[in-house]
Amino acid sequence: MTNRSAALTYSSYLALDEVLNAQRPRSDEHDEMLFIVIHQVYELWFKQLLHELRHLQRRLEQGDTPHVLHTLQRIRAILKVVVAQIDVLETMTPRQFVGFRSRLEASSGFQSAQFREIEAVLGRRDRWVAEHYPEGSQSRQRIAEAMSRPALFDSYLRYLSLNGYPVPAEQLERDVRQPLEPAVHVQDVLLNVYRDDGEPAQVSERLVDIDEGLQEWRYRHVKMVERTIGGKPGTGGSSGASYLRTTLFSPVFPDLWAIRSEM
Repeated sequence: MTNRSAALTYSSYLALDEVLNAQRPRSDEHDEMLFIVIHQVYELWFKQLLHELRHLQRRLEQGDTPHVLHTLQRIRAILKVVVAQIDVLETMTPRQFVGFRSRLEASSGFQSAQFREIEAVLGRRDRWVAEHYPEGSQSRQRIAEAMSRPALFDSYLRYLSLNGYPVPAEQLERDVRQPLEPAVHVQDVLLNVYRDDGEPAQVSERLVDIDEGLQEWRYRHVKMVERTIGGKPGTGGSSGASYLRTTLFSPVFPDLWAIRSEM
């Protein structure tokens, strides 16, 4: 008798039995299901963003402008969807959230390891972030490894160098484990990129789109938290909206913003 594997179906290909049974509310409150689904979808989009960011860095370092622009466009589109999800979450009133909030116990969105990894890929280098995760855990290892690799802006500078722009050697050879700092010499190069108004300038503008999209998400996130819990501390020991406000208006690519007043 010949063994035959089950035919691939829509459900089995997407592992829907696992996905649709991954929502396990801890109360009988109607709105807890929405809260869980929204945050699980966030984590799926974060996974895709990490996938796209890794691809983007490879394409930048190969000087592959068409695929760079396409990937940047996709990342921006994903960020728009991530922001739009807040509209759905804000249909839940503060009283509805209070109905199940205590069941969250020590869990908090602050603990999203994938978002911390995204921040590291984009250049964040705060070592204490990884230390919030158990020693030896995959989350801690992935964040630490991301902080030890070139950030997205490092890959972008290599892209500019491949396109003939005189990026200072100390920037191309910098210790990528250290935070990115604004640099006047880099800004001089960027001004030339914009004066030339070619494809590298288009790439630069799409990076600004990504930066703006991330800042938009942070702002909407803060207002959603304020709208839902006001000035109360967040779950998991976080300080809630007061901490989130400190993350606002901090650009990922400060050099690309600094040159705006020089154009």
